[in-house]
Amino acid sequence: MVNATPRLSFLALTLVGFLESNRFINVGATAIHPQIPSVASFIDADGPGFVLSASTQVIVDSKFQDSGAPSLLNYAQTFREDLVALTGFNSVPEVKTGSIGDSGAIFMTLGATNHTYFSGVATDEGYDFEISAQSYIIKGSGAIGAWWGTRSLLQQVVMNSVASHGSIAIPAGSGSDTPGWEVRGFMLDAARHWFELPFLADLCIYASFFKLQSFHLHASDNIWDQNFISGPDWRDLYSAFRFQPSAGSPITGLVQLPNETYSRVDFANLQATCAAHGVTIVPEVDNPGHSLAFSKWRPELALPGAPDSLNLSYPDTIPTIKAVWDEILPWFTSAEVSIGADEYDASLANDYISFVNEMADYIAGQSGKSIRVWGTYEPSDTMSISRNVTIQHWDFPGDSIPVQLMEQGYRVINSEQAFLYLDGKTSDAGQFPVELDQSLMWGGAPGGGGWAPNIFTQDDPSNNTNPQNPLLRGSIMALWNDWGNNATTPLEIYYQLARSLAVFSEKTWAGSGVRDTALTQDQFDSIYETLNAAAPSQNLNRAVPPQRNNIIFEYPTITEPQATAFDSVGPPYTLTFTIKPSNASQISVPLLDGASMLVPFDGGVIFAGNDSKLHVSSLSFEDPSTQLWYPLPYTLPPDVYTTVEIHATRNYTYALIEGEVYWWMTNLDIWGEYMKLANMSFAAPSHFIGAEGFNGELRNISLVLGS
Repeated sequence: MVNATPRLSFLALTLVGFLESNRFINVGATAIHPQIPSVASFIDADGPGFVLSASTQVIVDSKFQDSGAPSLLNYAQTFREDLVALTGFNSVPEVKTGSIGDSGAIFMTLGATNHTYFSGVATDEGYDFEISAQSYIIKGSGAIGAWWGTRSLLQQVVMNSVASHGSIAIPAGSGSDTPGWEVRGFMLDAARHWFELPFLADLCIYASFFKLQSFHLHASDNIWDQNFISGPDWRDLYSAFRFQPSAGSPITGLVQLPNETYSRVDFANLQATCAAHGVTIVPEVDNPGHSLAFSKWRPELALPGAPDSLNLSYPDTIPTIKAVWDEILPWFTSAEVSIGADEYDASLANDYISFVNEMADYIAGQSGKSIRVWGTYEPSDTMSISRNVTIQHWDFPGDSIPVQLMEQGYRVINSEQAFLYLDGKTSDAGQFPVELDQSLMWGGAPGGGGWAPNIFTQDDPSNNTNPQNPLLRGSIMALWNDWGNNATTPLEIYYQLARSLAVFSEKTWAGSGVRDTALTQDQFDSIYETLNAAAPSQNLNRAVPPQRNNIIFEYPTITEPQATAFDSVGPPYTLTFTIKPSNASQISVPLLDGASMLVPFDGGVIFAGNDSKLHVSSLSFEDPSTQLWYPLPYTLPPDVYTTVEIHATRNYTYALIEGEVYWWMTNLDIWGEYMKLANMSFAAPSHFIGAEGFNGELRNISLVLGS
């Protein structure tokens, strides 16, 4: 599930800002290295610390090896893989079971007690740890708690990584740690933007490094454009349902984009990868609003004049939705699912409430799972949503009022948009930031104390609750893709999420103003880049090993297709080449019977990689995941040598050609009200040169880190 670009271990790479970030958090007379999220308590000890080396043994307490799902042994095996990826110690022995008898071992066991969330509810997510010259002991209150303990160990490896003869020393001491809330996660809108499963798996692995435990996958929806919705062409508006039904299923027609769906087997593999890293996928199928995919399949189910909403009073609507859940419920390993249920016609409140309650009962009866809904206000004097349903609040004060909901006995998850919403690439009139607003995260509570899951508004403390409220389950931040596939590449989505997930992890683990050991913004900023670069077992940064003079490759000339050792290289970079494309309008393509045929020729692909391709035609970048092309306002002259310099950062990509600058852009439809140009950022297509039908000459080729 990781990008195959050659990558040395983090410890063999330059430690970005390590000397600046190697500060300490003081806890009374003790001191520990800061990490994300912060550890609740630590007391240092006299004497030498634990020395980690290529011969360090990972041992699982045989009394508890099968405890948990995944089991303690499963977590230990994944931890060992991460340890190897982080340190480069490829000879670390395979995990074994036994007792603490061996010296020089990392020992994972269970039995930690008195671990509770801020609400006082006991949790399996806590852990204690003890570090000595003889061992590094992690004792979880459950298997998942021991797993989070391994994240702390890895981060301490990073922050103590001053290599000496192939070993790393971690200072002696003991500590204890527990998250403040049960739900700590992120939502990704995968309905209005297609994402391939390896990218989603890598997001899980990255989020796990910062102890986030929930991945809310928004898997059905449609682009909003009132001109389409209310007009005759509503079927042309982009919509998607991402789960691929089984062959012959009665709901097969729900899928209009079969190449943009997840099969049951592939989705099971994704869930297994995420679960192995402590992350649960919570899937969402959004009804009765946001339901254009359903109306395209069964137009009779739609509300008259509003094809993006379902008519809940139509006799076959709810049975159809139940049939969809019958198909996909067996796929999901999570204890709960989301049915969406937001932004529906308020005049149909009773129909809406009846639907939510009926689906809650039905899904519980079929699978034992509970449900979540988005916190939509239902103006009914006669009915109310069941208290068995969790309300995921998102809009204060326009829809639900969380304090009132909790007073009425509802369990609430905080996804308040004023703090926690992002939109792919841009938003309407700057409503949402590109990444979570750091000033709000660190100083956005009344009085400036910083955001936490118990904070729903900056302005009125009476509309916030206390961290100990047992009905406050936690928080989920959200990244929407309102503008569709062409707004971003998957890696641009990661760029928006990377820092946001890390700061969000701190605030949902430690809160604001609850623990003295919680990070300050300065402490977070001093270590984030180091920990981001170190996050193991994925390579969303598309980082490469250090190169002499930052040169990834150089080729004086290319006479035939050339493969390199680099699948993809993340920005910033400069890609330079001189090209003379062929003047041919047609080329001869061989057929299986030995004959050939002439086909139209667009010049072929100059460079190709896992995350992008660069075509001769209009020097177009292609996103292979969505197969969308992004052309330059420029055409290469045939049979003439032209030198092109491509400069890329995470915010933009441009070409310098004969002294002129040309930008790769995309044009976004904002709610059907106006168009907006936005820059595109592409990873370097670095794996193949002059492949995929390229016909022409290439010389003076170089790829250099830095823009």
